Amino acid sequence: MKQGIHPNYRDVAFQDLSNGFTFVTRSCLQTKDTIKLDDGRELPLMKLETTSETHPFYTGTQKSVDSLGGRVEKFRNKFRVGVKK
Repeated sequence: MKQGIHPNYRDVAFQDLSNGFTFVTRSCLQTKDTIKLDDGRELPLMKLETTSETHPFYTGTQKSVDSLGGRVEKFRNKFRVGVKK
């Protein structure tokens, strides 16, 4: 491989800002922030608004459109979409 053309691929910590959940994975991401982990390593830190720990799809708190009172049916009734006169 050619030297000097590849990005710096290394361990990076990602932290969920809503609950503090932190996980480590490998990435080429460039960050200015760092974090010191419990095991003593100091890694680059990427702060995230949501992760699988807080996203409704992964936590099981997501609501289905069908269970929200039939919005599609309300729209069709209100504007008579698909109703022949």
